[in-house]
Amino acid sequence: QVQLVESGGGLVQAGGSLSLSCAASTTALRINNMGWYRRAPGKQRESVAIITRGGNTNYADSVKGRFTVSRDNIKNTVYLQMSDLSPEDTAVYYCYGQVGATSYWGQGTQVTVSS
Repeated sequence: QVQLVESGGGLVQAGGSLSLSCAASTTALRINNMGWYRRAPGKQRESVAIITRGGNTNYADSVKGRFTVSRDNIKNTVYLQMSDLSPEDTAVYYCYGQVGATSYWGQGTQVTVSS
């Protein structure tokens, strides 16, 4: 069992920046893929940014150039640096980790971008 605990999030004005972090309860070296999903009001959960154990990244088209995902395998933590935020980025952001074939999720953290 792996626990993922998010921190960060909150309220920010459009054009602003915000950072999220997610600490895993196990060594990050066990976790193949880590990253972030989000669920906006009335929408399905979508992948935002994923980073592999080796550091390869994949971003949703809507966040490319604005969001940066990174991970620290010593601190067992994955980060999401968000900039140039827009109201369309308002959502609950969930940390994600994959160990083998099993997916784990954080409890979610709210990000609200005001116009």
